[in-house]
Amino acid sequence: MAGCLGGGDEIVIGSDIPYRPFEYETTEGELVGFDVEIAQAVFTDQLGYEHRFKPTSFDGIIPALKNGNFRVIMSAMTITEERAEEIDFSDPYFTAYQTVVVLKNGDISSKEDLKGKTVGVQKGTTGAAAADSLKEEFDGNLNIQRYDQIPGAFDALRNNQVVAVINDNTVNAEFVNQSDSVTFLEGSGAAEEQGKNAPPYLTLTVEEYGIGFRQDDDEFRKEVNGALETIRENGTYDEIYSKYFSG
Repeated sequence: MAGCLGGGDEIVIGSDIPYRPFEYETTEGELVGFDVEIAQAVFTDQLGYEHRFKPTSFDGIIPALKNGNFRVIMSAMTITEERAEEIDFSDPYFTAYQTVVVLKNGDISSKEDLKGKTVGVQKGTTGAAAADSLKEEFDGNLNIQRYDQIPGAFDALRNNQVVAVINDNTVNAEFVNQSDSVTFLEGSGAAEEQGKNAPPYLTLTVEEYGIGFRQDDDEFRKEVNGALETIRENGTYDEIYSKYFSG
């Protein structure tokens, strides 16, 4: 199975690119990011496999994995019950929150202000699912515009085509840090409710990322879990984390 679907000793990784700071290309065309360095540490440094990333649309990434287009998914993917019915996950390797980014000079200052407005999300993501849940909370009084990739949603916010973007906190933070015109929507939310060390802005969900595997690849999944544990214990994980995330 490994030789057929993983490319021999090369592990092919399905990933939606760009998704800064997890996987994105520099102006020189080099693929970098948190997931990229974790993959290097796990698959190559610890397990001894060659590896490469294969760009794949996120809304079709699970069917592509099951069809054998690549060996694993590593794409800032949240572990959910629905996804776990189709694929297996590694142990969690990252905690994230769904958050809301708005224009600084706009009229959205609280979650309630989103009622009747249009928000932007990326197709197939837990950000889209969080928007769907918010729409239910608002009794249907929310419009959701879905984009193939998250930069499309960010562009729509800058162009006043949506009033907010709902997406992972670290990816939203990259957008906020690079633009003087946008900010996080403030407020208490899911992190506080679950007793987490909450960031200083509204959190709609608390989520864990995992590496995705086909359900017939359990031995390899166990190898990867062992490597994840090792890089946490030897400090490699913390070194990579501090490079991409502050605080």
